[in-house]
Amino acid sequence: MVSEAPKKSTVTVRIAGEEHVLRSSADPEYTRACAAFLDQRIREIREMSGLVEGHRAVILAALAMTDRYFETREELDRLRKEVASRSTNLARRIEEELGDS
Repeated sequence: MVSEAPKKSTVTVRIAGEEHVLRSSADPEYTRACAAFLDQRIREIREMSGLVEGHRAVILAALAMTDRYFETREELDRLRKEVASRSTNLARRIEEELGDS
């Protein structure tokens, strides 16, 4: 049996003052939320830096979001290692307690 490709929907969003028509298999509300988030970051960068050129603000927004993504990924990796370590220690302590019984 051949699996069906995810159904794609068309969503119109506004980013940096321009309208974009996007096709995505993601939920349309999710796509709109992503576009709104990006648009907000671009507006913030334009306000903070005084940039008028849209493409430069988009690049700076993308870099800021990429930086946050990498920071979050590193934090997630650290937390995974911490959970694994604590789980190992807890399992060892349980085995020790059960062995003493």
